[in-house]
Amino acid sequence: MEENFVICIGRQLGGGGMEVGRHLARRLGATLYDKELIDLAARESGLCPSLFERADERGSKGLFSTLVGYLRAPFTGYEGGNGGNVLAPEALFKIQSDVIRDLAARRSCLFVGRCADYILRDRARTVSLFLTADTADRVARLCGAHGWTEREALERMRRVDAERAAYYNYYTGRTWGEAATYDLCLNTSRLGVGRTVDFILEFVAARLEQNKPTL
Repeated sequence: MEENFVICIGRQLGGGGMEVGRHLARRLGATLYDKELIDLAARESGLCPSLFERADERGSKGLFSTLVGYLRAPFTGYEGGNGGNVLAPEALFKIQSDVIRDLAARRSCLFVGRCADYILRDRARTVSLFLTADTADRVARLCGAHGWTEREALERMRRVDAERAAYYNYYTGRTWGEAATYDLCLNTSRLGVGRTVDFILEFVAARLEQNKPTL
């Protein structure tokens, strides 16, 4: 039986990564995971989901400061590293990483963010993507989706992208958004979402063909 495949999507805010991911998941008949990983990690560890929400794709220094208020809470259910401190950022990252590996082993799926491309780097049938778009298109997408002003959209783009980069760079030792980090980088403004999805499907098919398991 053919092994499961995984697609990992890195993205700039407003670059269309989530929209592309939903289209890919539907056409491939695979499951898309984004925020759902927070609930899965919480259930797996027995920790409060808000811990993972606060630690979500943020750099380590800022990540730890968000957990200070929880240090006296009686959380149990996970015996990780860091001297048994289940609230340490690295312990939370390990829990989420274990969930990602388990899902990838059980079914074909797509992951948006969460350093999934790095976590699954040794898995043959994994394709990593990074999606961006022109600034004007990113702003228009965010304003349309959230009702933000152009100024608000630009500020969110700057802040969120910086947080994602800090989180990714810290845990992977790689460079977020750098072409050499991924199998394929695309600007969704060039082809539009629909044709970008078509292009990615063709690329994924060719990439997975190279990594077919031998019988």
